[in-house]
Amino acid sequence: MPPKIAAGNWKMHGDGASLSELDALIAAHTAPVARIVICPPATLIHRMAERASGSAIAIGGQTCHAASQGAHTGDIAAAMLTDAGATHVILGHSERRADHAETDAEVRAQAEAALAAGLTVIVCVGETGAERDADVTLAVVETQLSGSIPDGVTAATLVIAYEPVWAIGTGRVPTTEQIAEVHGAIRAHLTTRFGEAGREMAILYGGSVKPGNAAEIFAVRDVNGALVGGASLKAADFAGIIAALDAA
Repeated sequence: MPPKIAAGNWKMHGDGASLSELDALIAAHTAPVARIVICPPATLIHRMAERASGSAIAIGGQTCHAASQGAHTGDIAAAMLTDAGATHVILGHSERRADHAETDAEVRAQAEAALAAGLTVIVCVGETGAERDADVTLAVVETQLSGSIPDGVTAATLVIAYEPVWAIGTGRVPTTEQIAEVHGAIRAHLTTRFGEAGREMAILYGGSVKPGNAAEIFAVRDVNGALVGGASLKAADFAGIIAALDAA
């Protein structure tokens, strides 16, 4: 069975005072069923990794460059993330694809670099509202999967996050039928391409996941967890989502 994973994407939020939220998560989750990952801003990775050492909480980055080093001002290499204590990295998030024009090929190159550095990659896919309205969601997601995922990944090194762009931070959530359709298509792609390993890869849902709707979402077939944005910033909110995942 795929692992259950609750991943929190803090995006461009958080500072030293926010470490108390991590402390609260560590104290509340000494033996969770789900794997818990927090992906804070790069400025907090080292401090969080030190505090979370020996706990049930893993720390990840929010992106990385495809190059191992070089003249790339403002970027961060995969090996720098591991050096800071990260074990995971989010790649291809819709905000990176939109704000930084990252292509599927670039996401794939980033993933190859991250894998070489020993990181588990969380590759994001998802359609815009216009693409959903045009009924091309599955074609968009299939293209992103084909172009963004490197060869040779395993269930231990790859996680997929489906995030409909129109649902991120909007409070809108697809119907359970819509989620099931896309997650089923993702599972079919992974199984066709990677065989048994594809059946064991975790597929997360992301997009306005909250404690109040988490249980319903986690009951959907092939939903193995969540990539959570705003609701992961407060330990009390994220704990409710983790509890729903543990019980699923």
